Amino acid sequence: MDHAADAHRTDLMTITRFVLNEQSKYPESKGDFTILLNNIVLGCKFVCSAVNKAGLAKLIGLAGETNVQGEEQKKLDVLSNEVFVKALISSGRTCILVSEEDEEATFVSPPMRGKYCVVFDPLDGSSNIDCGVSIGTIFGIYTMKGSDPTIEDVLQPGKDMLAAGYCMYGSSCMLVLSTGNGVNGFTLDPSLGEFILTHSDIKIPKKGKIYSVNEGNAKNWDVSTAKYVDNCKYPKDGSLPKSLRYVGSMVADVHRTLLYGGVFLYPADKKSPNGKLRVLYEVFPMSFLMEQAGGQAFTGKQRALELVPKKIHERSPIFLGSYDDIEEIKEIYAAEGNNAMCP
Repeated sequence: MDHAADAHRTDLMTITRFVLNEQSKYPESKGDFTILLNNIVLGCKFVCSAVNKAGLAKLIGLAGETNVQGEEQKKLDVLSNEVFVKALISSGRTCILVSEEDEEATFVSPPMRGKYCVVFDPLDGSSNIDCGVSIGTIFGIYTMKGSDPTIEDVLQPGKDMLAAGYCMYGSSCMLVLSTGNGVNGFTLDPSLGEFILTHSDIKIPKKGKIYSVNEGNAKNWDVSTAKYVDNCKYPKDGSLPKSLRYVGSMVADVHRTLLYGGVFLYPADKKSPNGKLRVLYEVFPMSFLMEQAGGQAFTGKQRALELVPKKIHERSPIFLGSYDDIEEIKEIYAAEGNNAMCP
């Protein structure tokens, strides 16, 4: 292959072109979804730029700190939240926004009101900014059920999501998206300022060699989680032990799991009996992507996407990843009983 020619390829599939192509399959579509997605993409570009400058600009200082010019600085997670809220409202296509940063849901007033509900974590893993570890934005999209938005419109099971995705700000900036028709990954080309399709139709390996969990919580785990992790380290079937990889940034851990296979788990324990990750904007979007890529997502009791949340910041345990690995976890839970806590 002529690499010089390859460096100037002109047939690049941008995320906008990709979504427009998807939209063309639905003649009744008016392009609202494409406009909404474009605004999410713009928010991701803005946050990516802010994250890359964070060390220089001292954006990561405590909220309320002043810089040398005497200007007040915003914490990066606060800034990211403002960016996404403004981008989503200004799209004119949203009716309800639920953010990890805001205690209450935001209801969009006419004339800017549209039919989509967006749930999002504007900057997941933000405690990792100072040490340069990957962080990201997670989002899920629902359609409003009635003609007037109510909180029930976002308290739907994850299987009713229209689309889900995340943007990872790491060694490269990558946006992974599913509109319910497989999973595709787009990488930001900084010279063009465009997300280009680089990972088409991502499929998670059926079984993986990696497990990802915070081992520091081991003494508080239930019997089933403890048994599964023990099996990862000391396999009873003569297979090789799984490798442990845990970044502590959900986007980075799930991204690796999606590409390389294996399992990511944040189980319930004595300290967090309902788990720690939030259902609407962490568990659901990531579970949606895993299923679309051929994997599974399980709460310890049921398929994760069948959960019906009762409040917007509800939490749930989660096990997600390769199909066969999650099958093994489900079998252990079925054998042990769901609530067998460690002695």
